[in-house]
Amino acid sequence: MKIIVSICALAWLALPAIGTAQNAKLQLPEFGRLADKATESVNISINPWMLRTAAMFIDEGDADSAATKKLLAGIKSIEIRRYAFATDSVYSSADLDAVRRQLDAPGWSRLIQVHGAKNSQDVDMYVLIENNRTQGFALIASDPREFTIINIVGSISLEDLPKLEHQLHLPKVGVGQAKILM
Repeated sequence: MKIIVSICALAWLALPAIGTAQNAKLQLPEFGRLADKATESVNISINPWMLRTAAMFIDEGDADSAATKKLLAGIKSIEIRRYAFATDSVYSSADLDAVRRQLDAPGWSRLIQVHGAKNSQDVDMYVLIENNRTQGFALIASDPREFTIINIVGSISLEDLPKLEHQLHLPKVGVGQAKILM
């Protein structure tokens, strides 16, 4: 999976600018009925106020912290949904299709789509570019026993995702044995 993330990083750098006026904030389903069946669930919603507050507490004494504070200034919201189940096929593809349909809208560009037929793992990564700036990032990763959806609204690069995860103490989200955020 690290190879896939590396390929995504290269695709990100090579991505041409696309002008659009789309909304980067996806409407994520509640997944309430799935949460009741999950052995593990993560539901993180970080709004602009929370991001500004977190940035206030980051010590700018070292270069990494200062870079993270600058990174947070460009982000408007973060949504993460992750559900893991004890058995296969607790959720259906229709549970994720509502999110995927939003990413088919004009302005969203698929960076990568990986389908592992042997292990039934799927990873779809998208970006929304407006006026030569990243306005949104979305990732949907799934296998028969778990799925993860990440939606970041604002300006962010793939190289910045691990920094964001570390500074905000976000959980590593994985599908199967693969870790999506390094």
